[in-house]
Amino acid sequence: MSSYVEEIIEQVIKQNPAEPEFHQAVREVLESIKVVVDANEEKFRRDGLLERLVNPERQIKFRVPWVDDKGNVQVNTGYRVQFNSAIGPYKGGLRLHPSVNLGIIKFLGFEQIFKNSLTGLPIGGGKGGSDFDPKGKSDREVMAFCQAFMTELCKYIGADTDVPAGDIGTGAREIGYMFGQYKKIRGLFEGVLTGKGLSYGGSLARTEATGYGLLYLTEELLKTHGQDMAGKTVVVSGAGNVAIYAIQKAQQLGAKVVTCSDSTGWVYDPDGIDVAALKQIKEVDRARLTEYKKFRPNSEYHEGRGVWQIKCDIALPCATQNELDIEDAKQLVANGAIAVCEGANMPTTEAATKYLQDNNVWFVPGKAANAGGVATSALEMSQNSERLSWTFDEVDAKLKNIMVNLFHNIDDAAKKYGFDGNYVVGANIAGFEKVLDAMNAQGIV
Repeated sequence: MSSYVEEIIEQVIKQNPAEPEFHQAVREVLESIKVVVDANEEKFRRDGLLERLVNPERQIKFRVPWVDDKGNVQVNTGYRVQFNSAIGPYKGGLRLHPSVNLGIIKFLGFEQIFKNSLTGLPIGGGKGGSDFDPKGKSDREVMAFCQAFMTELCKYIGADTDVPAGDIGTGAREIGYMFGQYKKIRGLFEGVLTGKGLSYGGSLARTEATGYGLLYLTEELLKTHGQDMAGKTVVVSGAGNVAIYAIQKAQQLGAKVVTCSDSTGWVYDPDGIDVAALKQIKEVDRARLTEYKKFRPNSEYHEGRGVWQIKCDIALPCATQNELDIEDAKQLVANGAIAVCEGANMPTTEAATKYLQDNNVWFVPGKAANAGGVATSALEMSQNSERLSWTFDEVDAKLKNIMVNLFHNIDDAAKKYGFDGNYVVGANIAGFEKVLDAMNAQGIV
């Protein structure tokens, strides 16, 4: 007879066809928590616990019509998946990217349940977005889209219901336009979105939080194993918000970061990435990394992908899902990497994750390693509720404390169930146990 976990994985694949990322996320979590499920199988089956866990409470899909600069109407699809509210209002970003579909939003929302639980803060799991691409659009076009998107989304969100945030393609500009439209329609000035501008309720250190948090956790991981960040060589993928601030914090901690990448190519800078140049190219000029060589003539630019072939001690994938595959994992192991910590959501394929773990590379999954972003979003919610704003140092200190505690929670959970050093299992179990307690307490809902 197949186990409860196996049955639910089969059921998810059957009921959600053509959603491979969602299948991957469910399989990874359920296989990790199997040891807990097997010990409580009879009760969990009776309560339909896993069925309730893998089925979102609500899936909203809507059309988004807007007018471009030529006067033509464009139509995109909008999504919000409200996955689990057992421990707090839904919380998770809005991704604006042509690749967005329901399966990707569900994978991200499912991951978010456990990530949010791991922060220790009272936030549930959700995710949303659209297949709209802000790249190459004028500010007016982005505003037109964001207003049309929020006109529909505002019916389903609120400061105590569902608090979206930014994600790929959704930065301060997009959040601002969405907040303005929400306020206009609902007549409420409330903390309904996080990642807001500082002049209207945003939090200091939110921009830096995911990248900084990634390094606070990586630093704690190394300390636990008697190592130090200082003097380590680090390779980073991505050149967005997470990558930029991961590079900045790694360098502050004494490491040397030698790579970054975007969707067209990657940079190798043997002298260490110039963060000021990277910010100018990506945050100010919104340009491609081909420009980097103008700032640093000694650097190399390569088309395509390839950061993982550079010899390093620590690899930090900070771009997008499934970007680090089995061949990359083999290269990292051959080059003597000791740790891989995920700055992006599920950037490492299943085969690559297993290979890294089998070869004694310390591997920390995104739901733990990149939880600093959503943790600081929850701190922004707290400040909004109290009508206060904390200093950068106050928020940064709280963030560091959250990430250090989070690492020890996943480390302890792994050890408790006999999986010492397996931080994937540790993260999934630690995240699951809190959600499980809350779901059991609240009855069959």
